[in-house]
Amino acid sequence: MSAVNINWNDVLKKEARGIDDYDLGEIQEIGTSHVVSKKGTLDYDKFYLSKESAMHFDGHTVWFKITKEEAQTMTRDGNR
Repeated sequence: MSAVNINWNDVLKKEARGIDDYDLGEIQEIGTSHVVSKKGTLDYDKFYLSKESAMHFDGHTVWFKITKEEAQTMTRDGNR
């Protein structure tokens, strides 16, 4: 399934994972070209993930073709 086939309305509050099962947190917001996921509670990171990088959605998890290193360049710290 390609990113074009993902119903983005279904992914809110679902888990986001990258390459090698890297935890990208839970999807909090859906934008036009990006989704925002949040990892952590008090000391958290927000990841701004391109919809173009989504590989598939299995009903529970959205899988992105993003490595841990790439994800760390797409983050904005929250409450730090």
